[in-house]
Amino acid sequence: MLMIPGPTPVPEQVLLAMAKHPIGHRSAQFSEIMAEVTAQLKWLFQTQNDVYCLAASGTGAMEAGLINFINAGDKVLVGDNGKFGERWAIVCETYGMDVERVKAPWGEALDPEVFRAKLEADTAKEIKAVVVTHSETSTGVLNDLETISRYVKAHGALMIVDAVTSLGACNVPTDAWGLDVVASGSQKGFMIPPGLGFVSVSEKAWAAYENAKIPRFYFDLKAAKKNLAKNTTPFTPPVNLIFALQAALGMMQREGLENIFARHQRLTDATRAAVKALGLKTFAPDGNASTAVTAVDPASIGAEDIRKAMRTNFDIALAGGQDDYKGKIFRIGHLGFVHDRDVITAIAALEATLQGLGHGDFESGAGVKAAAAVFQNA
Repeated sequence: MLMIPGPTPVPEQVLLAMAKHPIGHRSAQFSEIMAEVTAQLKWLFQTQNDVYCLAASGTGAMEAGLINFINAGDKVLVGDNGKFGERWAIVCETYGMDVERVKAPWGEALDPEVFRAKLEADTAKEIKAVVVTHSETSTGVLNDLETISRYVKAHGALMIVDAVTSLGACNVPTDAWGLDVVASGSQKGFMIPPGLGFVSVSEKAWAAYENAKIPRFYFDLKAAKKNLAKNTTPFTPPVNLIFALQAALGMMQREGLENIFARHQRLTDATRAAVKALGLKTFAPDGNASTAVTAVDPASIGAEDIRKAMRTNFDIALAGGQDDYKGKIFRIGHLGFVHDRDVITAIAALEATLQGLGHGDFESGAGVKAAAAVFQNA
C-alpha cells in the first residue's frame, strides 16, 4: 500500500488502459488520443497554452523548462527550502546560470517578501527568471506561489514553477497567476506510473525562447510545439502511458477540479489531526501545509523504525527523510488515487506500530478518532 508522495496508487481502469496492445505513434488513432489528452491537460493546468508531454520524470520536465528559456550567465532567483528547490539551483548552475538562492530552513515556507525586495531592487532588470517549488515534497511545505508570482509579474521576469506534487492536489491556475513555465510528473496527482513529464509554456516564455542559446535536442520544446500542432510528438512516446494518462485525466474530469482539491484538503487535514493526536509533530506549519504529503517529526521515536515496522507488519510504505533529515522524519503521501479509507487504514497501522515500539502514550484509537472527525465534519 503506497502512502508515499510518488509513485502513488494507480486505479484499476488506468492499469487496464496500460494493458492494451500498443498502437503506432504515427497513426491517426494515436493523434486522436493526443488531441484529447492535450485538451485534458490544458483543463488540469487551467491554461489556454499547450501542455507538452515528455518521456521523462518531473526532473526532466523541469530541466526542459529551464534550458529552453534561460541563457548561461543569466541571473536567476531560485527558492531553496528543501531537496527539490536545491535541485533546481544545481541544475541552473550546471548550465552556467548566475544563481541566487532565496533560502528558508527545511520545514519552513519561502518568504514572498524576500522575493519582492530582490525584484524591486533589480532596476536594471538583470533577473531573467524566478524558479519556485510550489509543494516542496521533501518537507511537506506549500509555498505561497500566488504572491511570489505576483511580484515576479510586476518585475517582468519569467515565473518557472515546479508543480510536480501540487498539480492535481491543489489549485494551480496557470493563466490566472501568470505562471510562464509549469512542470509536473505523472506519478503524483496524475495517478499513473512514472515516465511522463509535462510542461506548459506561456507566450512570454516563447518570446524568451527565441534568445535562449543553451544547446538542446531531445528536450527542445520548439520541436514538441511543432509536432503537437499535428497532434503528435517529435520522438517515440511511451504509448501505453499515454493510454493511462487518457484514462486518468478522464477520471479527474468526472470528479471535477473543485472536488479534487477539496478531497486532497480533507485528506491533509485528517492526516495532520491524526498525527498530532498520536503525540507526533507535523514538520510543516499548519498555514503552509502541502495537500500532497505530510512530513512527520517523531522526535525520540526512530523514523526508520516506524517505516520498517509499517512495511513489515502492515505492508504499508511511508517515505523517509532526505539529506540531513534522513532518519529524522517520515512522510505520509496522500495525493492522487487516495481516499478517506486509505488514510484511516494508514493511521490505524501507525497507531499499532507506535504501540508495538513502546510509544503508546496516547488514548487508544486517538489517531483514527481524530481523522474520522475531520471526515465527518467535511
